[in-house]
Amino acid sequence: MQGDAKEEVRGRLNIEDVIGEYVQLKRAGRNFKGLSPFSGEKTPSFYVSPEKNIWHDFSSNKGGDVFTFVMEAEGMDFRQALEHLARKAGVDLSVYESQGSQALAARKKRLQQANELAAHYYQQSMLKNKGALEYIFNKRGLSKKVVQDFGIGYAPDTGSALTNALAKRGFTKKELAEAGLSNRFGGDMFRGRMMVPLMDASGQVIGFTGRIIGDMPNAPKYLNTPQTLLYDKGRHVFGLSQAKEAIRSTGYVVTVEGNLDVVSSHQAGVRQTVATAGTAMTEHHLRALKRLTADVRLAYDGDKAGIAATERAITLASPLGVDLAIISLPAGAKDPDELIRQDKGAWQRAIDAAEPAIDWIIGQYKVRYDVKTATGKRAFTTAALGVIKHLDDPVERDHYERIVAGIAGSSLESIKEKLAQNPAEQAALRHVKPGQPQAPAPDFAVTQDSALAIAAIDGPSQELFQQIDITILDGEARQALARYYARHPGTPITVTPPDLQKYDEYVKLILLRAEARYADMSENDRFYETARLMRQIENEHKKQTREHLTDELRTAEAAHDDARADALRQQLNILIKEIARGR
Repeated sequence: MQGDAKEEVRGRLNIEDVIGEYVQLKRAGRNFKGLSPFSGEKTPSFYVSPEKNIWHDFSSNKGGDVFTFVMEAEGMDFRQALEHLARKAGVDLSVYESQGSQALAARKKRLQQANELAAHYYQQSMLKNKGALEYIFNKRGLSKKVVQDFGIGYAPDTGSALTNALAKRGFTKKELAEAGLSNRFGGDMFRGRMMVPLMDASGQVIGFTGRIIGDMPNAPKYLNTPQTLLYDKGRHVFGLSQAKEAIRSTGYVVTVEGNLDVVSSHQAGVRQTVATAGTAMTEHHLRALKRLTADVRLAYDGDKAGIAATERAITLASPLGVDLAIISLPAGAKDPDELIRQDKGAWQRAIDAAEPAIDWIIGQYKVRYDVKTATGKRAFTTAALGVIKHLDDPVERDHYERIVAGIAGSSLESIKEKLAQNPAEQAALRHVKPGQPQAPAPDFAVTQDSALAIAAIDGPSQELFQQIDITILDGEARQALARYYARHPGTPITVTPPDLQKYDEYVKLILLRAEARYADMSENDRFYETARLMRQIENEHKKQTREHLTDELRTAEAAHDDARADALRQQLNILIKEIARGR
């Protein structure tokens, strides 16, 4: 079972050894300390506790166990992180699977082995073929380093060179077909092509992209591995294993359409570049990228397909908290690869000049529709509001409503009324219950964690949690810990209490924060600091509630619901006075 497998892997690995492969750690008492791998900090605030088997990064307020770290550092989901660490620990995960799952795992392992051997075979074939070497190194101008980094090779232009070679290694025709390496006739899927391996987040080969070399009439220029047990184009992000370090260091990711655009970009020094399958951005792609950064910059075409892809990406990105921007290529360059060939610096300049996705798409609509006519205004506002309605943040939505109103020469009220008439938008507004505050900003979460951390080692500070509405704290774990303090004041904790075992990892993170930040403070200083943080928490909650009520008021006014609007104004007036008094 997965839980048992997780514990065996965890038990065989020292968390400081795993993280030490990414961060230079130095002993700091019972803990280790280093520079955060997730921010550009110059003063170390990244802690690892071997005793608690956890890590915490104060610069980004991230933390967790060894699995969480690998997920953050490598851009993996939990299953990928478990498999990655299991290989490192020498744990065979198949023994924890059901009989059916064991059989599936065995099949995947065989397909994985076949693809890895194929990649090696293609590389050896490239070295033996003058035409391939000429195309790859001279015509395309690829360097030895980028060819090595991406495992680029060559598929011989014969009927069954690869399948024969793998058959000698014991692979059956069925296995080669399932791996996507053979065609329906049992021969090689790829022939006479430059081969670029498709790798998962950990760098294991799961498929291939083949670019045609030479004259092959009626053959597609590019050929990709079909859907297999290993390769799913709706989930795969090409180049992620090679780009993740640069994504973390730059803080953003560039997403292009073609896999060879990625290769050229890496060679040009822009290594934070990845690709999806064509222009089809999916939620799985965005989730994989969000594990590394929320700043996603798209280099899509400005044609109808590119605009449609951008529209879809916006609808997916906003709920995930991803900030999208669009990279526009200068005239004369049809794709990043061509631009890089013309001027490497121009590619980075285009990336730096990326425009927020909504601004870009509104600009495209402005060109498409004649906003000087009533018909054009109607079409323009319908298209623009169709995208704006998917924005979750009311302030951001209001910003773009004003832009659309200005371009259309319409009043803001008429734009809001049109948006409110949209059934999808009304449904989105109804799911927010009156009086429900918005999710706290990251700094607000840090404030809560700091107050809880001080109270963990300071009995008098725990009494302060008897005086606040604990439900204003974000999340079940924070509320549970605060309730524990309120019920058991005066007793500092050093380990997770039995009542809080469900939140063991969070409590350990709080204890690590307390030990690293507040252990040296005097008792009086800890108490006053906790009181200050508690006031800040309450005031921040009131401010968020004010923003929510203001948004509700706008909705009520747009719907001409006078009774609801009057009630909301009264609530707002009371709240504003409380905030002004600092209560």
